[in-house]
Amino acid sequence: MGEITTWVFFFLIFPGMLFAVFVGLAMSWVDRKVTALVQWRKGPPVTQPLWDVLKLLGKEVIVPAQAWAGGFLAFPFVAFSAVAVAGTFVWMAATGFGPPPMGDLIVVLYLLTVPTLAVILGGAASGNPLGAVGASRDMKLLLAYELPFVIALLVAVFQERVVDGETIRAGTLSLSGLVEFQDLAGSILLRPSGFLAFLVALFCAHAKLGFVPFDLAEAECEIGEGALLEYSGAALALFKLTQAVLLATMPVLLVTVFWGGMDPGVGGVLAFVGKIVLILVLFVLIKNTNPRVRIDQAMRFFWGPVTIVALLALLLAQLGL
Repeated sequence: MGEITTWVFFFLIFPGMLFAVFVGLAMSWVDRKVTALVQWRKGPPVTQPLWDVLKLLGKEVIVPAQAWAGGFLAFPFVAFSAVAVAGTFVWMAATGFGPPPMGDLIVVLYLLTVPTLAVILGGAASGNPLGAVGASRDMKLLLAYELPFVIALLVAVFQERVVDGETIRAGTLSLSGLVEFQDLAGSILLRPSGFLAFLVALFCAHAKLGFVPFDLAEAECEIGEGALLEYSGAALALFKLTQAVLLATMPVLLVTVFWGGMDPGVGGVLAFVGKIVLILVLFVLIKNTNPRVRIDQAMRFFWGPVTIVALLALLLAQLGL
């Protein structure tokens, strides 16, 4: 019974679902506040993201007459469950807090793909033409950024370093293993291959979050929220929470893979938080300084220069750079 209680604590409280939701809502507020300041507005209070979700939870869930009701209502739960588990694995590896690591890069990549697939299927299940357009755009965007994202993360796996005359190789898909490698050999980000791979992963994570300029699947002025157009009430709230948890997961994943985990002590915690905030600031800056691109432009960008840079980083990693 004690072991079960321990697992429930880790997966539901810290560093699991509740913690990820809290951090995600806080980071969502930072995003909205900085965006407002850039636009010379006051911005929302710190509790506004929470009130938005609570308000949605109190609203009626309306299922369109033409929708596939079962799938329409199930996909928000699927999206939230997948990203909550992925966030738990990533935070466990980054902080070293919790039971022995259960997930590696393959599991985390799979789980992080599920929310996008759930949005695509949810938009298709709504029966709305604009929802289908948004789902189609999201599907193409997923195909565009997923390949360079995987290649960029593999750059960390193929890293090797000479330390005290001994060659140390990462050679693992384990997130905890990558953290241990960087404890011994230094941050992957500080090497040419690691820096290029980090830039690629940053752009891909930005697209996975659906931020401008890659928010074309939910372009309000064109297709009015796209795949989420017909969602309301608790179902929409779950998708908003999924977005928040994803925002709490992607920066930590980038820090864990390319910049090492959290060192013990107050200084280590502050440094870890500073790294996450820096990546969040980069997301916000990109979001507020670029116009939305078309789907064909996004695909050319990710399949062209981004994939080429990712392959170059992989080649440099193989050469030991």
